[in-house]
Amino acid sequence: MSPRWEPNRDVRTGRHVVHDLHAHLVFVTKYRRGAFTDPMLVRCEQIMREVCADFEVELREFNGEDDHVHLLVHYPPKVALSKLVNSLKGVSARMLRKEFGGHVRKYLQDDHFWSGSYFAGSVGGAPLTVLKQYIEQQKRPL
Repeated sequence: MSPRWEPNRDVRTGRHVVHDLHAHLVFVTKYRRGAFTDPMLVRCEQIMREVCADFEVELREFNGEDDHVHLLVHYPPKVALSKLVNSLKGVSARMLRKEFGGHVRKYLQDDHFWSGSYFAGSVGGAPLTVLKQYIEQQKRPL
């Protein structure tokens, strides 16, 4: 008897789509000032998990240092990463300023918590060289 096939939990299905999309996101504090403490990072993760849930996105991993955070998200194709990022940064900045205001003001005087830029990289799946070779080897009709 052959071993039972186990479905890949990363592959999700929608009405007209099967997908497995992951992104690595990095957000940096304004001027790279080291404003984060451990309790702030714990709260930031909670806030970002809630925002992700609102977008039907799974926050797979979260961690950070005093001046930046890393997120690994698993998201459906209907989610525009730029909209997710804007919401993650906007909600977290508002909530962290509200809850840790005195501490934040020591490091970030103006109204901005996060730098205006961010990093987003696609992750997972086959390496690009393998994917390129697979596509090149498709049998085109004559």
